[in-house]
Amino acid sequence: QHKDAYQAILDGVKGGAKEKRLAAQFIPKFFKHFPELADSAINAQLDLCEDEDVSIRRQAIKELPQFATGDNLPRVADILTQLLQSDDSAEFNLVNNALLSIFKMDAKGTLGGLFSQILQGEDIVRERAIKFLSTKLKTLPDEVMTKEVEEFILTESKKVLEDVTGEEFVLFMKILSGLKSLQTVSGRQQLVELVAEQADLEQTFNPSDPDCVDRLLQCTRQAVPLFSKNVHSTKFVTYFCEHVLPNLSSLTTPVEGLDIQLEVLKLLAEMSSFCGDMEKLESNLKKLFDKLLEYMPLPPEEAENGENAGNEEPKLQFSYVECLLYSFHQLGRKLPDFLTAKLNAEKLKDFKIRLQYFARGLQVYIRQLRLALQGKTGEALKTEENKIKVVALKITNNINVLIKDLFHIPPSYKSTVTLSWKPVQKADASQKRASEDTTSSSPPKKASAGPKRDARQIYNPPSGKYSSNLGSFSYEQRGGFRGGRGRGWGGRGNRSRGRIY
Repeated sequence: QHKDAYQAILDGVKGGAKEKRLAAQFIPKFFKHFPELADSAINAQLDLCEDEDVSIRRQAIKELPQFATGDNLPRVADILTQLLQSDDSAEFNLVNNALLSIFKMDAKGTLGGLFSQILQGEDIVRERAIKFLSTKLKTLPDEVMTKEVEEFILTESKKVLEDVTGEEFVLFMKILSGLKSLQTVSGRQQLVELVAEQADLEQTFNPSDPDCVDRLLQCTRQAVPLFSKNVHSTKFVTYFCEHVLPNLSSLTTPVEGLDIQLEVLKLLAEMSSFCGDMEKLESNLKKLFDKLLEYMPLPPEEAENGENAGNEEPKLQFSYVECLLYSFHQLGRKLPDFLTAKLNAEKLKDFKIRLQYFARGLQVYIRQLRLALQGKTGEALKTEENKIKVVALKITNNINVLIKDLFHIPPSYKSTVTLSWKPVQKADASQKRASEDTTSSSPPKKASAGPKRDARQIYNPPSGKYSSNLGSFSYEQRGGFRGGRGRGWGGRGNRSRGRIY
């Protein structure tokens, strides 16, 4: 007789609003007593989850976790995942809470439901399920997120990563890099390999295809935080030297307003510190050196073609040079005799003339910046103009330190500098000495103290035409001194998933 009574409750879903409300409460309440009616009960509750009356839907959703017993749990997780597409905020929150509550009952079963929808569901469901994982997993306690559960997430994520948009890829990297089991050296190494696979470093690089360029950049951005002295960036640095640098000037990007060349050089600079043993080190160092020369002009009177023999000074692109010089300095440590033994005497002499010319410009420019920032503190430093000057001072000081190193006989690679767009690391005294005031988090204070040790000139600045012209030095206006990252692949998730990207 009880079975008949329960069946009557199930039939209530076809009745009016009052019957449905009662059914939404009583179907889950007595569900466990009628295993033979389990399918009918879940289907009846599902009908209520799709009712036109929002209050009935909310009641039905709230009770769904009560059906999540044994073999039914993955199915309930699957249903709840589909319900993430709700546009009603109260309903959406109920779905989130219901998913979290069944997560605590059986994490793997719940993940099974989520991943099955990510792999096969509608785009909106897929998108919200990925977002759910990227925001909620990190809130779950350790007893839920066991090693076995984390391994399951990694295995399932790899399946999804075979076919993702750029935005989805970024979210999955956020999910995976948050897993405790991947915080180890071998875990981070695994993540780097995943990113390298996604970046498709075996493919021929096409600089004129914005998608190809953007994909490489976005993947590299995900890899950069994973590199360390134990997790090497060699594969990426090699690819950048061999395929990207030679094509630097022809790179295209779909991101409006992004200085794509500077973005590439910044990523290369950040990775160069963690490069391991490189197979073709000399040839890649040569490519880097040649690219550096392009941004290190000869003094006007020494230009062979006479083009600059007039009054016009070459434009010094400090942001580009900081990146290239830093990368050259980092990789040069691995082949310290590159400048002396691998270049002929004429080439080395030419390089030193360029360095000297650049250093002269730097000295004047550093003095101008110090003067402009002298005595300014607090609010005064927060104006857009002064922020740019503070970063400009970091950039020019960094270049100054690196040029001094290369002027040693033989060239030295010992100094340490913090790239201008990176947060300042606390350095020990010897590092502070080596990088002079570049490691200070408040360059203006140093500036106000008057000319310090590093304000001494390496070379006597030229008089006349050169120095008077320097007042009009134009540093890159297109964000050359800005440390802001590009927006990446963003907003392009509506692309078909037929292609990875």
